[in-house]
Amino acid sequence: QVQLVESGGGLVQAGGSLRLSCAASGRAFSSYTMGWFRQAPGKERAFVATITRSGASTIVADSLKGRFTISRDNAKNTVYLTMNSLKPEDTAVYYCAARIRALTTSDDYDYWGQGTQVTVSS
Repeated sequence: QVQLVESGGGLVQAGGSLRLSCAASGRAFSSYTMGWFRQAPGKERAFVATITRSGASTIVADSLKGRFTISRDNAKNTVYLTMNSLKPEDTAVYYCAARIRALTTSDDYDYWGQGTQVTVSS
C-alpha cells in the first residue's frame, strides 16, 4: 500500500512555470513506477508523463514534450512534474499515480493521489 499526496498546484499566468510534487508514504517508493495524469473540466483523464523506478527512463505525452518534465528523488520519496511555458489549455486537476509494474501510458495504475488544481490564466 502507498499513499500519494500532490502539492504545488495553483494559479499561474500563461507562459509561467510550476513544479508539482507528489510525496509518497508506505511501501518502498523505489518499487513503484510513477506517473502523472490530468483531467480538464468536461474531459477524460489524460496521460501526462511516467518514470521508471530508478528514474533512468521517462515518457512524456507527445503534445507536452519540451515543456513538461518528470523526475523523482527516491531518497525523498517524491516525484515531480516540472511544467514550463504553461498555456490556458494546461488548466486541469493533476494527479500522480503509482504502479508496481513497468512503464505505461495507460491509466492502469494501482494507487492515485487526490489531485492538485492547476489553473493557467491568459
